[in-house]
Amino acid sequence: MKRYILSLALLLPTLVNAQNPKHHEAGLTFGVANYRGDLQDKWFPSSGYHPLIGLSYKMYMNPQVGLRFGASYTTISGADSLSDIKANFLRNLNFKSRVIEAHAGLEYSFWPVDRVRYRVSPYVFAGVGIFYANPWTNGMNGEKVYLKHLSTEGQGLPMYPDRKPYSNINVSFPFGAGMKFLVNKTLVISGEMGFRPTTTDYLDDVSKSYVNLDSLNKYKGAQAVMLSYRGDKAVGWDGNYVDYKYKRGDSRSNDWMWFGNITISLYLRASGNSRAYWQADCPRDKRAQTKKAPEKKKTTTTTTPSK
Repeated sequence: MKRYILSLALLLPTLVNAQNPKHHEAGLTFGVANYRGDLQDKWFPSSGYHPLIGLSYKMYMNPQVGLRFGASYTTISGADSLSDIKANFLRNLNFKSRVIEAHAGLEYSFWPVDRVRYRVSPYVFAGVGIFYANPWTNGMNGEKVYLKHLSTEGQGLPMYPDRKPYSNINVSFPFGAGMKFLVNKTLVISGEMGFRPTTTDYLDDVSKSYVNLDSLNKYKGAQAVMLSYRGDKAVGWDGNYVDYKYKRGDSRSNDWMWFGNITISLYLRASGNSRAYWQADCPRDKRAQTKKAPEKKKTTTTTTPSK
């Protein structure tokens, strides 16, 4: 990740100072989102999809390379009751979280869509983002309960000094690919898939191991105990008591999100009007300009004076 960030940081000033912007794209984004983590181990599961909305802005430094900025709002969720892994099914945890993200990055289009013969182009992108997430679950009576303050894995408890409370604000690293279509001179429609590794393993409030439930009850109360391990509510529970260092999650990798979306944008020239731009850059217009009609020869008439 450090190399990823360093590469972007080195490229951004170069592109910004290279030349004046050639065109802009500004639009609205609609799509779906999902996540991969301790309560969902599949990339494309059969459930857990949530709608996504957002804003998009792109500034192209040349017809193929540009900067992109965006903001989005969505939801992610996961539930052990849908898992085909027995240990996870018996754990019986679930969560939901609203996600608000802002990101910036680079985009490269393989062909310049503002040319007549290149009205469709695949593209790739990579960047860095910051997002807010706050996982919650349904309590024992169906009420909405935010999980962070319950320290379900002992975060902030004095007997577990290595477990610090996690942050609701973290960093993501969006990357992916898409396809864009220039429908006419002012409308661009693009579809893309973007993956987002993150700097946290607590999107779902699950990461490491259980803590001693008696200690958790002493410092955080009975609700924290009940929502730390809900195996006694699952069908097939064998009655085993979980204790410190019993595996709860997989801390070897952080959680991921991914977004699949369609963006409808306006294509805007950086300066001048679109008609002048198309006349200057469109191959057909250039050919038309070279085929001028021959000028008619002027004929002069002379009159002879009468005698």
